[in-house]
Amino acid sequence: MSAITRHGTHPRLPVSNAVEANGWLYVTGQVPRDAKGELNAGSMIDQARLTLTNLVTVITNSGYEMKDVVRVGVWIDDPRDFAEFNKVFAEFFDIEHAPARVTIQGTMMCDCKIEVDAIAYRKP
Repeated sequence: MSAITRHGTHPRLPVSNAVEANGWLYVTGQVPRDAKGELNAGSMIDQARLTLTNLVTVITNSGYEMKDVVRVGVWIDDPRDFAEFNKVFAEFFDIEHAPARVTIQGTMMCDCKIEVDAIAYRKP
């Protein structure tokens, strides 16, 4: 039986930032919140960059690397922002280590244009 490791917790909810089991890392949806927990209500580019930076932080703090990411889920509130999001996404993922990805339009919390979760794998 393998151990389950929970990495970090949400300050206001019973949710882990990431959960690791058998080499798999499941990262909770990240939104554009700064280090103080304040939502960045800026442009899609600003929100995407902060959201993906938060994703990188959770992944690396859990002992994984971005090249370990095998799947990314993206929720955006306005499909017209898709091209802008893709530009920022390319800053964080390269072709050699490109993960599988799904992008879905979804109604977000107020002023939040994006949410991103991920699954990473590293051989235990």
